[in-house]
Amino acid sequence: MQILLLLMAITVSVGTILYGKKAYKENKKGNIKKYVAASVSAFGVVAAAMIISAMFGKTVFAEVSEAASGAGLTLGDGFKYLAAAISTGLGTIGAGIAVASVGSAAIGAVTEDSSILGKTLIFVGMAEGISIFGMIISILILFS
Repeated sequence: MQILLLLMAITVSVGTILYGKKAYKENKKGNIKKYVAASVSAFGVVAAAMIISAMFGKTVFAEVSEAASGAGLTLGDGFKYLAAAISTGLGTIGAGIAVASVGSAAIGAVTEDSSILGKTLIFVGMAEGISIFGMIISILILFS
């Protein structure tokens, strides 16, 4: 049952992405909030069904013993690696967004007055520092 619900969630996600790409290419106009609400509600129903099935249903996955797993990783180790990946990924995405806006503004400012190039590089460097903070957090998570 859980695998079927997971496949339904994947189908809703992929269908939403494909429909969005098609609508973007055709320059469709309309109320985007209605389409987003429909997609999120469909995905939410499937996700809620998955959670209820996981809480009250039987498990579908076989249990693996410590000797058979080989690596000996626990659930906490998995969450640790997931947290490190999320902190690095979101920090890098945030830095990309910041550098995109700051960099374009810096290019425009340097075009107007070339003597402020050094000042604009400081702002771009500060925006790139966001990704370094995410990486430092992930290192702290991994080695704690």
